[in-house]
Amino acid sequence: MNRFILNLSDKLFEFLKTIWESQRANRMSSYVLVITFVLGVIVSYLDRSNLISLGKWEESFSNPFFAIEISFTLLLILELLSLIFVLSKSVAKSVGKQFELLSLIFVRSGFKEFSHINSFNWDTVPSEVINMFAYAFGALAIFVIMGFNYKLQMHSRLTNTEDDEETFIQSKKLLALLLLIAFAIIGFYDIKALVTTGEYLHSFDKFYSVLIFSDIIIVLIALRYTLNYYRIFRYSAFVLVTIFIRISLSTNVHYNVVIGVVAAIFVLLLTFTYNYFLKALPSKVIQ
Repeated sequence: MNRFILNLSDKLFEFLKTIWESQRANRMSSYVLVITFVLGVIVSYLDRSNLISLGKWEESFSNPFFAIEISFTLLLILELLSLIFVLSKSVAKSVGKQFELLSLIFVRSGFKEFSHINSFNWDTVPSEVINMFAYAFGALAIFVIMGFNYKLQMHSRLTNTEDDEETFIQSKKLLALLLLIAFAIIGFYDIKALVTTGEYLHSFDKFYSVLIFSDIIIVLIALRYTLNYYRIFRYSAFVLVTIFIRISLSTNVHYNVVIGVVAAIFVLLLTFTYNYFLKALPSKVIQ
């Protein structure tokens, strides 16, 4: 029965992944982002010109740069989907994708701060500009750190047999499908709030909370195949990193950037030290 469920989830996951990673899906995503941005600019202009009334969305679209925030929010949603499909490949790659997403969230937050600037009077530097620099350099720091992390990254196969390795990967695919369901549920409530209140919650922090539990499940599944200290420590440390990212999404500006960058440095140090000890592990496979 367990094997049947794993095989079924494997086929469904690969089917969805093939669709998501196809050239057609990439083109459609690009078209949606461009069209959304253009429509946002047009609607914002019409609203500010008093040619249309948007009711509960009036305040948001009264800002000429709100279209940028909408487009980047959609981009982040697409990146969240990509994160789900990366989960089956490697936990390390999944964590790297989480940091990629965090850096894009910082960039989006920088644009959001820019939308709060009402006057370009530089006699006094507004706090929004300082926040923009904080987010910009935080995103850049994570970009650089992850670049070095990917260069250093090495992987060892968790299991000793091909059958166990396949079962472990299928288990992660099943977990990814459950994450996809959680993503859809969170998205549904966000859209519901948007329709009823006019405010989009973009609950990235909630999704990262779900990721924490999924990472813990992966660690527990890994215990079935190995009790090697280095591997278990690495997997457990990745869970801690996800918690750090979740905290970063919940704190105020400056603190969230510092926590995010320090977490990225932690991953870099973890990768460097794990690679050093990797040569002592059996069945080394460099991917």
